[in-house]
Amino acid sequence: MSSGGDLINGHAYQPLFSFGVITDVQYADIPNGHSFLGIPRYYRESIRVLQRAVQHWNDLKKLQFSINLGDIVDGFCPKAESLSAVQKVVKEFERFNGPTYHMIGNHCLYNLPRHQLISLLKVPSAPDRAYYDFSPCPEYRFVVLDAYDISSIGWPKDHPNALEAMRVLDTKNPNLDKNSPNGMEGLERRFLMFNGAVGKEQLLWLEDVLRQSSKNKQKVVLCCHLPLHPEASSIEALLWNYDEVMSLIHRYGCVKACLAGHDHKGGHVVDSHGIHHRVFEAALECPPGSNAYGYIDAYHDRLSLVGTDRMKSSEMIFR
Repeated sequence: MSSGGDLINGHAYQPLFSFGVITDVQYADIPNGHSFLGIPRYYRESIRVLQRAVQHWNDLKKLQFSINLGDIVDGFCPKAESLSAVQKVVKEFERFNGPTYHMIGNHCLYNLPRHQLISLLKVPSAPDRAYYDFSPCPEYRFVVLDAYDISSIGWPKDHPNALEAMRVLDTKNPNLDKNSPNGMEGLERRFLMFNGAVGKEQLLWLEDVLRQSSKNKQKVVLCCHLPLHPEASSIEALLWNYDEVMSLIHRYGCVKACLAGHDHKGGHVVDSHGIHHRVFEAALECPPGSNAYGYIDAYHDRLSLVGTDRMKSSEMIFR
């Protein structure tokens, strides 16, 4: 794996910048459990994975920032403990010697309303808005999407975005339990209550950022809690309007990688336009003593992920 010692014409060269990655910590002070598929979940252990990640990132002494791709606390966290659990995890992220850029996931929204999460996570966006962008160096721009912009969770029940989400679910999902894909086929199985969509205003914002980035010849790394490509993840984990977002992205040549969480097993595929879709493995599913975190070295021509244990290392070489 690349760590700054690669050779070009006999000369070593350094990454432009490096950053830490982790997702789906889903901490809760409750006994271990299982997913609906029977996969073990280690609710108390997951915060230790985060602690080891932060320690490792600090020891490297070269990371400019870290990215958390969402779901820092679990939906099974007792509601009376939601605020303290979120604060506890945020405190661990704050031990990192640099900023952490957060995304809001469905499990976060089961615990606290979005306006409170945006404040606690110090999301650099307008109130109630959890999408934003930042540029760690002139050559790169990171774009963070709000996958629960149109969602039945996190908004007041009568909010237009919640009402729009319920219209989508009522139209697309025939089940009484809107988290169940029973009887649904193929890509339709993504229309579940624990997913969401990017709204019209956010799409206009995204297009504007992509237009500017193309003009400035910047490489864009798109980050979203929900995956954007059916071959990189389970269908049931996809963004509702992933196809609309990808159609927009493909109109511009600047996006090089899409990073996501949510689908705990992880995945990696390169799409028809050469964009890497990397879904990261969940910290929540690490047995005691094992890990799922990593860091990425960014170069002119690739992103090089150095993973730990369950998080598989991978090279994302640009076309």
